[in-house]
Amino acid sequence: MRPAERELTADWTLTEDLEAFLDRAGGFLRSHPARHTVPLTVTETLRRLGPHAYGDGVPVFGLLERAGAVRAAFFRTPPRRPNLTSLSGQDADALADRLADLGHSLPGVTADRETAAAFAEAWERRTGAAAVLRRRERLYRLGTLTAPEPAPPGRARVASEADRSRLTAWHGEFAEAVGEHGPRDSGTWADDRIAYGGITLWETPDGTPAAMAGATRPIAGQLRIGPVYTPAHLRGRGYAGAATVEVSRAALASGVDEVLLFTDLANPTSNGLYQRIGYQPVADFATYEFTAHDITATAAP
Repeated sequence: MRPAERELTADWTLTEDLEAFLDRAGGFLRSHPARHTVPLTVTETLRRLGPHAYGDGVPVFGLLERAGAVRAAFFRTPPRRPNLTSLSGQDADALADRLADLGHSLPGVTADRETAAAFAEAWERRTGAAAVLRRRERLYRLGTLTAPEPAPPGRARVASEADRSRLTAWHGEFAEAVGEHGPRDSGTWADDRIAYGGITLWETPDGTPAAMAGATRPIAGQLRIGPVYTPAHLRGRGYAGAATVEVSRAALASGVDEVLLFTDLANPTSNGLYQRIGYQPVADFATYEFTAHDITATAAP
């Protein structure tokens, strides 16, 4: 690493103190609520439910300050991958060096497409790990909501406590389908969503739930739709699209400025559907998996 790059490592501050992190980085995260929808949502959940909301690991937060201002941030809820805001190539190098020097062993990284690629390359170079692109996603923002016609038979309703076992099972199936590492406890997730009406179900005419579409709690004028899930044997009938329209309509009625969602770019069907109902592309994101590690985790910073 060149001397000028080595100096950048001093700008990264790591902490396990969520409130201290938000005191310094909260304004930065709120300055671009759409692009920062994931760190905003995750840190708010950690504030409400505590540090183990996403598992037993101790969350770690980081921020990059330069000239008295926060320029970037990241969070990690072990054993998951770190989630990074946008970084230059040099700053990605500096973060990789800092985390490696502290003994962190990372399973991968998630960030916007350019940042994720830059960090993955830096981590490979620094640790000898092999980085494999596992998932490409597109972030969408809702413009004018347009319900597809005709709607499938049935109706929408907000999930209740009586649906808890179904929601728990579906969340687990969804997490497995998208390849989440160390998925959040599905029962805890279901309890949280039920508490604020955060899941909409689409029922067939006989009252059988056929699909679900969720929405995060509003924060910084935005909320994010997801997860959207239909059991395999009920797919291809328009249930997920109908549920997404209804949860999107409710989100707009809540008064938020931006309604967002992520899609898997490997699924042209869902990308086409969301664009037809009014979602417009914002940015592309990527997830890399690190398949081998030279670094052994030590004490957290």
